[in-house]
Amino acid sequence: MKILLTGSSGRVGRAIYGALAARHEVVGVDRNPFNTTRHVVDISDVRALRSALVGVDAVIHSAALHAPHVGLVPDSDFHRVNVEGTRTLAMLARDAGVSRFVFTSTTALYGHAIVPGRCTWIDERTTPLPRTVYHRSKLAAEHWLEDAASPGFHVRVIRMSRCFPETAERLLLYRLHRGIDVRDVADAHAAALHNAGPMFQRYIASGATPFGPEDCERLVSEPRAVLARRCPQWLAEYDKRGWTLPLVDRIHDASAAVMGLGWRSQRGPEAILAQLEARSIEVLPQAVREVCPVA
Repeated sequence: MKILLTGSSGRVGRAIYGALAARHEVVGVDRNPFNTTRHVVDISDVRALRSALVGVDAVIHSAALHAPHVGLVPDSDFHRVNVEGTRTLAMLARDAGVSRFVFTSTTALYGHAIVPGRCTWIDERTTPLPRTVYHRSKLAAEHWLEDAASPGFHVRVIRMSRCFPETAERLLLYRLHRGIDVRDVADAHAAALHNAGPMFQRYIASGATPFGPEDCERLVSEPRAVLARRCPQWLAEYDKRGWTLPLVDRIHDASAAVMGLGWRSQRGPEAILAQLEARSIEVLPQAVREVCPVA
């Protein structure tokens, strides 16, 4: 399969490239150079995109302005890149005979659905309530793609959970309720290239959670009791290391992706401890404070 991958120089794009390149021809497109990128162009360059789409079977569109750009670039740029750029690429892909379009979205667009003082169960039935222009732009692009899907142009949307580097103290618990390894994000995109079913599908990609909807209330009032029952080994790890448990304010349910894509997160908290031991940049030192907006 020949796959056009946008955002191929970025963190998620590089991971997707790594998941696919051994079995497919991956044509990387990004405005920044990297060895995973064949075409260094802007998403608005119609001529370059049309040329890059020749002979392509599927598109994975991960290029975007992200949460850290909020406040640094004009809101109009989010619309130009995240909405108009997606629309242009999808129309060009459809005209070129591309049959599958996979779009990288985010669980951050649930926004105000996360209520302070509560733990919210999040799945594909949860109504997004965007907080920022980033969230709004990703949701607008999703809506346009849903309308554009057709029997000859199948669209898959992957709403990925939080996957950027943080301290192990945060990552360990996040991986149990609202986080995912970037390699698992890549594998979800790879699975979305082939699955059958309706012409438009949307999935949350998140780490496997030991929690259920019935745990939400007690995760706020008695978090240690719930952790002791559901995942005592990880509570013990926190206690052994003297870490403070982060607040569990949401749980991302990836069961629809497990069923619909035949995909499952493979890298849980044990992977974080291995990365910590290996001094991987995926796990930040404890002294580093969080600088990225909450996703």
